[in-house]
Amino acid sequence: MQLTEETKAPSFKSTDQNGKPVSLADYKGKKVVLYFYPEDDTPTCTIEACNLRDNFSELKKKGLVILGVSPDDEKKHKKFEEKYSLPYTLIADPEKKIIDKYGVWGEKNLYGRKYMGLHRTTFLIDEKGIIKKIFKKPRSKIHSEEILKALEILN
Repeated sequence: MQLTEETKAPSFKSTDQNGKPVSLADYKGKKVVLYFYPEDDTPTCTIEACNLRDNFSELKKKGLVILGVSPDDEKKHKKFEEKYSLPYTLIADPEKKIIDKYGVWGEKNLYGRKYMGLHRTTFLIDEKGIIKKIFKKPRSKIHSEEILKALEILN
């Protein structure tokens, strides 16, 4: 199922890199950047994570909460967080429950080889839990700028 802008963001519950429970409901009343990425500590995922880290204070100033989701488990997330000093929450989704709810798992094509994988996607969710913007192919090196620009247009 493809989610669209101006629809309610699917609720979810999981655990973060510290093994603590986390759910979308925890952030009611806040703007949430929910970004899905394929795997911790891979080149493009690291560029994206570090871009969000490097612009974290600016994003936070705008009232945004950053949540990263990948199929990796808590231990792998913890290593990733520590290695790159990531200041935001990473959500473990090894069973792909959140990934499926957001429809970001599907067929990919790499050098003519088709396989199933996670489509790098970011959802900008408002204080009421409504999806305001979907970034289908975020540009990892400037993703924070894309988010801030979209936020300006929406406000």
